[in-house]
Amino acid sequence: MTTSTKQRPEPTPVQRRTPGWVKAVIALVAVLAVLFAGLRLSVLPGLRDLFGTDTHDRSGPALLASIQDMSRYEAASGNFQVVVDLEKDSRFLPSAIRGTRTLYVGAGTVDAYVDLGKVGKQDVTVNGDRTSATLRLPHAALGKPALDADRSYAVSKQRGLLDRIGDLFSDNPNSERAVQQLAVRHIGEAAKDSELTRRAEANTTSMLDGLLKSLGFEEVKVSYGT
Repeated sequence: MTTSTKQRPEPTPVQRRTPGWVKAVIALVAVLAVLFAGLRLSVLPGLRDLFGTDTHDRSGPALLASIQDMSRYEAASGNFQVVVDLEKDSRFLPSAIRGTRTLYVGAGTVDAYVDLGKVGKQDVTVNGDRTSATLRLPHAALGKPALDADRSYAVSKQRGLLDRIGDLFSDNPNSERAVQQLAVRHIGEAAKDSELTRRAEANTTSMLDGLLKSLGFEEVKVSYGT
């Protein structure tokens, strides 16, 4: 007696269909890739205007806060530049985790002036025939340093991991206020060590000498004191 064995047919593999939303996402990514490649390579120049950004100035009008009468004679101005290297470290954490270091180039100006409003009647002496005048003025002083934002810039910034994470939740990430304040302080110190006030007094003397001689005075003497 012979027995025959029936072979079972092999199961056909079930083909899984890709969901429609996946196809839509793939198609969208492909389209965006083509568009951005065209912008990058300038193949589609018209698309640059389509995806460009517009800047709108919605600032309100400037309001006059106050008016001050000036009696200062701005006699000299100095331009300064300082490189600020500010590093802040944590006591118990390595700088790669917590800490910042900023290299900043600060450029600014400091004005030197003579306050003519402090000159009283007792500080001005004129002879009888009005040919000679003697003036005693206060010493020249320095104004507040003014940082020039157009010429100041950060060279490099190094931040720890926690500082980078904190910048994501900060209203003012990567604030440069600390290095700017330090730059202003160093510029002010440099102005004090310079000859800016001496130049201001020399320029004031020259200005008054020319002005009074144009009015008929033959001799003009200017001195400075407290």
